[in-house]
Amino acid sequence: MTDTVIRALDESDAHLFDAHPDPLNARAAHERTTHHPHWKRVALRDGNVVARGAWWGGPDDEQPVNLNWFDVAEGEVEAGAELLRSAPWQVELELNLPGDWREHPDLAAAAETRFAAARAAGYELLVERFLYRWTPERGLPERPGRLLFTPEADDAVFFDALRRIHAATLDAHTLKAIEEGGLDRAAQEELDFFHWCPSPREWWQLAHTPEGELAGIHIPAHNPSGPTIGFIGVLPEHRGRGYAYDLLAECTHFLVEHGAEAVTGATDRGNFPMAANFTRAGFPVVRERINFHPAAEAVS
Repeated sequence: MTDTVIRALDESDAHLFDAHPDPLNARAAHERTTHHPHWKRVALRDGNVVARGAWWGGPDDEQPVNLNWFDVAEGEVEAGAELLRSAPWQVELELNLPGDWREHPDLAAAAETRFAAARAAGYELLVERFLYRWTPERGLPERPGRLLFTPEADDAVFFDALRRIHAATLDAHTLKAIEEGGLDRAAQEELDFFHWCPSPREWWQLAHTPEGELAGIHIPAHNPSGPTIGFIGVLPEHRGRGYAYDLLAECTHFLVEHGAEAVTGATDRGNFPMAANFTRAGFPVVRERINFHPAAEAVS
């Protein structure tokens, strides 16, 4: 077998990225995603593309924040691993898969090839997530009317609420942030992300009970791909009353009232309560996302 050649691409040879089969229909997952040509890399054998990766970041980012398109040909696990190992950016890997990939042997085999390459390159599984997309034909979720929603200009209020919410969380990314830097780091990472989003800061809202107690927060947002349920969080002392659904319904209405024609959302596969709320609110699962992170990052 001839040696693998790893190539970074630019605008002149970006077409090489498309010279590879797409059995998992990644192109559909990224129809609203913009990838910089110079953040794309391919592995070649005998002139044929046997693995490819597209790293992604926002329009103003100088470095990619993740790798969200990664394909490996059958039998080319090592080429895929070398593509990852040799990259100048060791960031989180997101594999976006069809929602029914487990039910089809060909799709499952294609996914497992990518998993194997990631593990061979030193990446570890972080979490499996459901990706949702609400569209108008689903109908807007009913607003229960149990909470009062207001904007809040002080980031410190949201920081405090996030610390309290994250003190008892099921979210794998948040748990990782807490393990690495405590509740303050986890809360600050959330704030930093939503400041990074192109949606207005004025959209962030608190939710109070009629008695005036802070019950939770919701953050309607736009990420670079469009309107999304940015954050839903209920304070621990108010859990068990179904308020997460109230927040999700309000967040959806808010985005639609501000022009959204579709709304995305996501939750960890193991977060059964939130997954049930998305289903109740009319959000079908459209894809699944498998997140890996570099093992060196996990111990740094």
